[in-house]
Amino acid sequence: MKRNEFLQEKSESPSDISNNSRQYRVKLGEFFYDFCFIEQLRLEKLRAQRSKSTLSIILLTLVEDSNAINIQNTLNLVREKTRGTDISGFVNDKTIGILLPDTDENGAKYICEKLLDGNKDPQFSATTSSYPDHIFESLAKIGSIRADAFPFDIKHSIDAKWFELLIKRGIDIVGSLIGIIVFMPVMVMTALFIKATSPGPIIFSQTRLGKQGNPFAFYKFRSMHINMDDQVHREYIHEFINGNHKNINHGSTEQPLYKNKSDPRITRIGRFIRKTSIDELPQFFNVLKGDMSLVGPRPPLPYEAEKYQAWHLSRILEMKPGITGLWQVEGRSKTQWDDSVRLDIRYIQNWSLLFDLTILLRTVKIVLKCSGAL
Repeated sequence: MKRNEFLQEKSESPSDISNNSRQYRVKLGEFFYDFCFIEQLRLEKLRAQRSKSTLSIILLTLVEDSNAINIQNTLNLVREKTRGTDISGFVNDKTIGILLPDTDENGAKYICEKLLDGNKDPQFSATTSSYPDHIFESLAKIGSIRADAFPFDIKHSIDAKWFELLIKRGIDIVGSLIGIIVFMPVMVMTALFIKATSPGPIIFSQTRLGKQGNPFAFYKFRSMHINMDDQVHREYIHEFINGNHKNINHGSTEQPLYKNKSDPRITRIGRFIRKTSIDELPQFFNVLKGDMSLVGPRPPLPYEAEKYQAWHLSRILEMKPGITGLWQVEGRSKTQWDDSVRLDIRYIQNWSLLFDLTILLRTVKIVLKCSGAL
């Protein structure tokens, strides 16, 4: 809720104000409080994603012995040292947040210096963070998103479905166990064929990024020769994300296919298990472990996520990745990059248990037809 004047709930004396952030108002401009400030943060995050601009945040954490006079002084200081386009508000009763649209981390640090300039006894500690700067930096260096990359717990509507999410996890456990038991004969036969036709391990383990960008070991049946250079795939990903679809279209204009049909790295048995999606069966163990779900967004590779634009990150921040998902049943290898991301985001925004069931049923139909896989 917006407030345009400084008010006190019951008293005109500043000394009577408690440390409850909902009671503070400022004389000029608009100041946001608690969930209202977080809602503004969500909106600015979406704008930053859409415009591909940076969004920085300053957090001013008030010291333990701060009182109403200290807080009022801090609010006045914030108004004096920030721009009219900046957004200020209480994150909680001890923390003031300042959103800085179109401002990188250096700009945020400069404003921090202005806030501290000449203040010999500051009543707050200041920290800065930028979106998506820290996220990209963390992905590039360690393959995961740092826990403090974005300083707020930005809850979405999906978090309110905690009971359904609990049921979803139960379905994942039961479903993965059933999948392992039912497909165990197929997995044993596949393992024997892989071992007999090419040297190397049966299971291919690869680092992928899960919910919140946390890395995990992703399992598949090995479909390639060992010790092969991944540069071919890196170049394909780079072209795909950058929208250079003509360079990687191995189909036609009317029926595009964004997969390499003649990848020399793939073994003979590998082509078959990819075509039939048998290579995906070991992911039931990923689901059982809790790294993945039966249904969810596609889990990206770290070097793929390094190329992401800000809005692409939503596919790995919101939910666990899945063995199948809306992208797999809507388009798979025939879908352009941005459209594939939009499908994953649409799934996240409209997620429900019924939606999961619909996708699972459609997946069975597509797998039986061997449609879209290579």
